[in-house]
Amino acid sequence: MTFSINKKLKIALLSALALSHIGLFAEGSIAPLKDSPYESWGINSSQGAINITSAWKSFTQKKDVIVAVIDTGVDPTHSYLYKNLIVKNGKVNIMNFGKDFSKNSQAESRPSDSHGHGTHVSGIIRSVFPQVKILTLKYYNPKASGQDNLNSTIRALRYAVQQNVDIINYSGGGPEPAIEELKILREAEKKGILVIAAAGNEESNIDIKKNAYYPASYGLSNIISVTAHDQQLRILKSSNYGRLTVDIAAPGHRINSALPGNRAGFLTGTSQATAFVTGAAALLKAQYPKLTTKELKEIIRSSARKEITLMGKCISSGRLDAYNAQKLAAKYIKAKNNKSRKLATKEEGQITYRMAR
Repeated sequence: MTFSINKKLKIALLSALALSHIGLFAEGSIAPLKDSPYESWGINSSQGAINITSAWKSFTQKKDVIVAVIDTGVDPTHSYLYKNLIVKNGKVNIMNFGKDFSKNSQAESRPSDSHGHGTHVSGIIRSVFPQVKILTLKYYNPKASGQDNLNSTIRALRYAVQQNVDIINYSGGGPEPAIEELKILREAEKKGILVIAAAGNEESNIDIKKNAYYPASYGLSNIISVTAHDQQLRILKSSNYGRLTVDIAAPGHRINSALPGNRAGFLTGTSQATAFVTGAAALLKAQYPKLTTKELKEIIRSSARKEITLMGKCISSGRLDAYNAQKLAAKYIKAKNNKSRKLATKEEGQITYRMAR
């Protein structure tokens, strides 16, 4: 892939434009974008939105957060995403902007997105947390078999875990579990890597074993399973759900986001909902880096905005509320810092510190 000098200049100008959209309220906080062509009702609508603009006002970044997006790739020249991309070796450029693990990959360091899904998902994550660092890992080849795409997924997951990313966003899946996939996700669990996984789009209750959807159905402590709702706060007809196995709902109907070619467009599904949760989790991790994976999962679930329409559809019976999650995270940190310590008695002959329960 080669570009002319004019094309490179155009990319630089578009990248500068993308950066100019990030404003500041105060040190480290985020100003909302105005009239961005790449944002959706999930960000800027009062009906069904995730309440992120309130969270931005109280945000102070303490850590860079890397999200591995395992998907169909990305458009590396997109004005909305270019500056958010990260690689583990060298610098990001048009010849090096991630890893391509897909079947018959022609260039491992160029995970180009001919499908659009990966760019769209990445755009949603960035719309929720503009400072996110995205590690693009491509697994999907439309001409490959399901088994080949699963094998590519496993390779991408393994790489993400080896690189110790903070969060993995995986919007794919299938009805059959895979031993190697589960093994890697358990390793991620041990390392404290959060995995946000789509519940799937088969119109099924995945509490029922025959309807299980993996990796969302593995039930690991580091996996957050996400279903999708519309602006009327109803679970999409196409979305999987589960009172016992799906954690939370997020916006997923006609979501506007980035598409290849510096375009914007609409997609629908639990993939889009998953990206919203990933963005919110990344923002929390950036502000409160001491939170563990289990704590992040519990905070996101417990802070969900309860809705009658979501009762019985997910564990939280609610939808993502980024500001509520931020406030609850602050309480978690305060409680951690305020835990008193008890000294042993003199009769014990030594001083021992123990955390009070």
